[in-house]
Amino acid sequence: MAKYAILQTFYASDKYRRFRLALILERSKGKGGVICVECGKLIAKPIDIHSHHKIELTPENVNDYSISMNPLNIDLKCHDCHDKGHYRFGYKPPKKVYLIYGPPLSGKKTLVKQSIERGDIVVDMDRLFSAVSMLPYYDKPDNLLTNVIGIRTLLLDNIKVRQGKWFNAWIIGGYADKFKRERLADDLGAELVYCEATKEECYARLESDEDRKYRVTEWKTYIDDWFEKYS
Repeated sequence: MAKYAILQTFYASDKYRRFRLALILERSKGKGGVICVECGKLIAKPIDIHSHHKIELTPENVNDYSISMNPLNIDLKCHDCHDKGHYRFGYKPPKKVYLIYGPPLSGKKTLVKQSIERGDIVVDMDRLFSAVSMLPYYDKPDNLLTNVIGIRTLLLDNIKVRQGKWFNAWIIGGYADKFKRERLADDLGAELVYCEATKEECYARLESDEDRKYRVTEWKTYIDDWFEKYS
């Protein structure tokens, strides 16, 4: 694809080829060859040695050598394990589903950002509101609620039947009611992940949040409401 031409140019460059060769020689010392980091087997043919970037290269980061030319960001894998990692040639992604719940400002989005991989799908009401309104994620017009719920329901239906080529799914929400969240988790085949925080911790994060400094009273109501309903 044309948008990946910059990546193809990078991989074909003399600079990267020299870097890759030096990396292979360094990791072969005392082992009789390169050992695949996934299966632990010796890779017999040099052509089967694949350099896998843990942080996937994109047109935006390929020229950042702290990513593209960083030995700490590169694993050496055999051909088969590399195909498995990229879900190529018949290998399918596991499609795990996680339901991330907890009070407002408990760190749900931060947890997901730290855990997701490129190609995962995220369902989050705040971001859906922002997507359809072009307003900041914390500004959610009531008149758009029905539309946003409709989009969310469609995405959850896709996740339920594992429709699409996404890898893992992350559903973010308050889900204070135990019965409702467990029913949704069962329906989706999802693992429940609780972001624990006290009401005081949520208040403190709200007070220090520059984005919501004019909406403190509004968001305190959301926090109070969650803790009243939590079970």
